[in-house]
Amino acid sequence: MFFKLLTEVRPILKSAIAILIALIWVVSVQSAGQTIVVLGDSLSSGYGLRIEQSWVSKLEARLRMEGYGYEVINASIAGDTTSGGLARLPRILELHQPAIIIIELGGNDGLRGQPVSNLRTNLIAMIELAKGRGALVVLTGIQIPPNYGQTYTNSFSAVYTELAAEFDLPLVEFLMDNVALDVSLMQSDGIHPNAGGNDVMLENVWAVLAELL
Repeated sequence: MFFKLLTEVRPILKSAIAILIALIWVVSVQSAGQTIVVLGDSLSSGYGLRIEQSWVSKLEARLRMEGYGYEVINASIAGDTTSGGLARLPRILELHQPAIIIIELGGNDGLRGQPVSNLRTNLIAMIELAKGRGALVVLTGIQIPPNYGQTYTNSFSAVYTELAAEFDLPLVEFLMDNVALDVSLMQSDGIHPNAGGNDVMLENVWAVLAELL
Protein backbone atom coordinates (compact mmCIF):
# COMPACT_ATOMS: atom_id res chain seq x y z
CA MET A 1 0.00 0.00 0.00
CA PHE A 2 2.75 2.41 1.00
CA PHE A 3 4.82 1.72 -2.11
CA LYS A 4 1.76 2.08 -4.31
CA LEU A 5 0.98 5.48 -2.74
CA LEU A 6 4.59 6.56 -3.12
CA THR A 7 4.51 5.58 -6.78
CA GLU A 8 1.39 7.69 -7.32
CA VAL A 9 2.69 10.72 -5.45
CA ARG A 10 6.18 10.75 -6.94
CA PRO A 11 5.19 12.28 -10.33
CA ILE A 12 3.25 15.02 -8.52
CA LEU A 13 6.27 15.83 -6.35
CA LYS A 14 8.53 15.92 -9.37
CA SER A 15 6.19 18.35 -11.13
CA ALA A 16 5.95 20.57 -8.07
CA ILE A 17 9.72 20.66 -7.68
CA ALA A 18 10.17 21.45 -11.37
CA ILE A 19 7.71 24.35 -11.13
CA LEU A 20 9.46 25.69 -8.03
CA ILE A 21 12.86 25.56 -9.72
CA ALA A 22 11.44 27.31 -12.78
CA LEU A 23 9.98 30.10 -10.65
CA ILE A 24 13.28 30.61 -8.84
CA TRP A 25 15.09 30.70 -12.18
CA VAL A 26 12.68 33.31 -13.57
CA VAL A 27 13.13 35.58 -10.56
CA SER A 28 16.92 35.24 -10.80
CA VAL A 29 16.95 35.97 -14.52
CA GLN A 30 14.76 39.03 -14.08
CA SER A 31 17.32 40.73 -11.83
CA ALA A 32 20.55 39.02 -12.88
CA GLY A 33 23.12 41.44 -14.25
CA GLN A 34 21.18 44.51 -13.17
CA THR A 35 22.73 47.28 -11.14
CA ILE A 36 21.56 49.66 -8.45
CA VAL A 37 23.63 52.82 -8.08
CA VAL A 38 23.53 54.95 -4.94
CA LEU A 39 24.60 58.51 -5.70
CA GLY A 40 25.08 60.21 -2.36
CA ASP A 41 27.24 61.98 0.17
CA SER A 42 28.63 61.01 3.59
CA LEU A 43 25.25 59.65 4.73
CA SER A 44 25.66 56.90 2.14
CA SER A 45 29.45 56.63 1.85
CA GLY A 46 29.74 55.13 5.34
CA TYR A 47 31.59 58.09 6.83
CA GLY A 48 33.29 57.12 10.10
CA LEU A 49 32.32 53.46 9.71
CA ARG A 50 33.72 50.25 8.32
CA ILE A 51 32.56 49.67 4.75
CA GLU A 52 30.26 46.81 5.72
CA GLN A 53 28.47 49.01 8.28
CA SER A 54 27.06 51.51 5.79
CA TRP A 55 23.41 51.17 4.81
CA VAL A 56 24.49 50.74 1.17
CA SER A 57 26.62 47.69 1.99
CA LYS A 58 23.79 46.36 4.12
CA LEU A 59 21.44 46.86 1.16
CA GLU A 60 23.62 44.68 -1.04
CA ALA A 61 23.69 42.01 1.66
CA ARG A 62 19.88 42.17 2.00
CA LEU A 63 19.39 41.81 -1.74
CA ARG A 64 21.70 38.81 -1.81
CA MET A 65 20.00 37.20 1.19
CA GLU A 66 16.55 37.59 -0.36
CA GLY A 67 17.62 36.14 -3.69
CA TYR A 68 17.80 39.25 -5.85
CA GLY A 69 20.64 39.38 -8.34
CA TYR A 70 21.33 43.08 -8.28
CA GLU A 71 24.84 44.47 -7.97
CA VAL A 72 25.02 47.60 -5.83
CA ILE A 73 27.46 50.36 -6.77
CA ASN A 74 28.12 52.94 -4.06
CA ALA A 75 28.95 56.14 -5.93
CA SER A 76 28.76 58.27 -2.78
CA ILE A 77 31.42 60.78 -1.75
CA ALA A 78 31.58 62.49 1.63
CA GLY A 79 31.00 66.22 1.29
CA ASP A 80 29.39 65.98 -2.14
CA THR A 81 26.64 68.35 -3.24
CA THR A 82 23.99 68.19 -5.93
CA SER A 83 26.37 70.13 -8.20
CA GLY A 84 29.08 67.54 -7.68
CA GLY A 85 26.67 64.68 -8.17
CA LEU A 86 25.37 66.20 -11.39
CA ALA A 87 28.92 66.59 -12.72
CA ARG A 88 29.70 62.94 -11.94
CA LEU A 89 26.44 61.41 -13.09
CA PRO A 90 26.98 61.13 -16.88
CA ARG A 91 30.11 59.02 -16.38
CA ILE A 92 28.41 56.89 -13.74
CA LEU A 93 25.48 56.19 -16.07
CA GLU A 94 27.84 55.34 -18.90
CA LEU A 95 29.94 52.97 -16.81
CA HIS A 96 27.24 51.15 -14.86
CA GLN A 97 24.01 51.51 -16.88
CA PRO A 98 21.92 51.12 -13.72
CA ALA A 99 18.42 49.73 -13.66
CA ILE A 100 17.79 51.79 -10.52
CA ILE A 101 19.55 54.86 -9.19
CA ILE A 102 19.00 56.15 -5.67
CA ILE A 103 19.77 59.86 -5.41
CA GLU A 104 20.75 60.87 -1.88
CA LEU A 105 22.15 64.37 -2.24
CA GLY A 106 21.39 67.86 -1.00
CA GLY A 107 22.34 67.76 2.66
CA ASN A 108 25.59 69.61 2.06
CA ASP A 109 23.82 72.13 -0.16
CA GLY A 110 21.55 72.92 2.76
CA LEU A 111 24.28 73.03 5.38
CA ARG A 112 26.13 75.56 3.21
CA GLY A 113 23.03 77.67 2.68
CA GLN A 114 23.06 77.31 -1.09
CA PRO A 115 19.97 78.60 -2.90
CA VAL A 116 17.01 76.25 -2.93
CA SER A 117 16.60 77.04 -6.62
CA ASN A 118 20.04 75.51 -7.26
CA LEU A 119 19.06 72.37 -5.37
CA ARG A 120 15.92 72.03 -7.47
CA THR A 121 17.69 72.70 -10.77
CA ASN A 122 20.45 70.17 -10.06
CA LEU A 123 18.06 67.46 -8.89
CA ILE A 124 15.86 67.95 -11.96
CA ALA A 125 18.91 67.66 -14.22
CA MET A 126 19.99 64.43 -12.50
CA ILE A 127 16.50 62.97 -12.67
CA GLU A 128 16.21 63.74 -16.37
CA LEU A 129 19.67 62.37 -17.14
CA ALA A 130 18.98 59.11 -15.32
CA LYS A 131 15.50 58.65 -16.79
CA GLY A 132 16.92 59.41 -20.22
CA ARG A 133 19.23 56.42 -19.82
CA GLY A 134 16.35 54.18 -18.80
CA ALA A 135 17.07 54.12 -15.06
CA LEU A 136 14.35 54.13 -12.44
CA VAL A 137 15.06 57.00 -10.05
CA VAL A 138 14.43 56.76 -6.32
CA LEU A 139 14.67 60.07 -4.49
CA THR A 140 15.61 60.25 -0.82
CA GLY A 141 14.35 63.26 1.08
CA ILE A 142 16.71 65.32 3.21
CA GLN A 143 15.84 67.56 6.13
CA ILE A 144 18.21 70.10 7.65
CA PRO A 145 18.31 72.06 10.91
CA PRO A 146 16.89 75.62 10.82
CA ASN A 147 20.32 77.28 10.77
CA TYR A 148 19.21 79.66 8.00
CA GLY A 149 15.68 80.19 9.25
CA GLN A 150 12.54 78.10 9.14
CA THR A 151 11.44 79.43 5.77
CA TYR A 152 14.65 78.20 4.11
CA THR A 153 14.45 74.86 5.92
CA ASN A 154 10.84 74.25 4.88
CA SER A 155 11.45 75.29 1.27
CA PHE A 156 14.51 73.05 1.11
CA SER A 157 12.73 69.93 2.36
CA ALA A 158 9.70 70.56 0.14
CA VAL A 159 11.80 70.27 -3.03
CA TYR A 160 12.04 66.48 -2.66
CA THR A 161 8.31 65.97 -2.22
CA GLU A 162 7.50 68.33 -5.08
CA LEU A 163 9.92 66.68 -7.52
CA ALA A 164 8.78 63.19 -6.57
CA ALA A 165 5.23 64.24 -7.44
CA GLU A 166 6.25 66.11 -10.60
CA PHE A 167 8.27 63.22 -12.02
CA ASP A 168 6.23 60.42 -10.44
CA LEU A 169 9.22 59.07 -8.52
CA PRO A 170 9.37 56.70 -5.57
CA LEU A 171 10.32 58.80 -2.54
CA VAL A 172 12.02 57.90 0.72
CA GLU A 173 10.47 60.81 2.59
CA PHE A 174 13.33 61.27 5.04
CA LEU A 175 16.41 59.05 4.89
CA MET A 176 17.25 59.67 8.55
CA ASP A 177 13.74 59.19 9.90
CA ASN A 178 13.91 57.72 13.43
CA VAL A 179 17.67 58.33 13.42
CA ALA A 180 18.46 62.05 13.39
CA LEU A 181 17.02 62.83 16.83
CA ASP A 182 18.19 59.64 18.54
CA VAL A 183 21.66 60.21 20.00
CA SER A 184 22.14 56.47 20.47
CA LEU A 185 22.06 56.09 16.68
CA MET A 186 24.46 58.93 15.91
CA GLN A 187 28.22 59.23 15.90
CA SER A 188 29.89 61.63 18.33
CA ASP A 189 29.82 64.46 15.75
CA GLY A 190 26.02 64.52 15.98
CA ILE A 191 25.77 64.60 12.17
CA HIS A 192 26.52 61.12 10.91
CA PRO A 193 24.65 57.94 11.88
CA ASN A 194 26.53 55.10 13.53
CA ALA A 195 26.19 51.44 12.49
CA GLY A 196 22.85 51.14 14.28
CA GLY A 197 21.61 54.28 12.58
CA ASN A 198 22.58 52.81 9.22
CA ASP A 199 20.44 49.77 10.03
CA VAL A 200 17.45 52.07 10.45
CA MET A 201 18.27 53.99 7.25
CA LEU A 202 18.37 50.71 5.36
CA GLU A 203 14.86 49.91 6.57
CA ASN A 204 13.70 53.37 5.49
CA VAL A 205 15.04 52.75 1.99
CA TRP A 206 13.94 49.12 1.82
CA ALA A 207 10.33 50.06 2.58
CA VAL A 208 10.27 51.91 -0.76
CA LEU A 209 12.79 49.94 -2.82
CA ALA A 210 11.34 46.49 -2.16
CA GLU A 211 8.20 47.42 -4.08
CA LEU A 212 10.29 48.12 -7.19
CA LEU A 213 12.31 44.90 -7.38
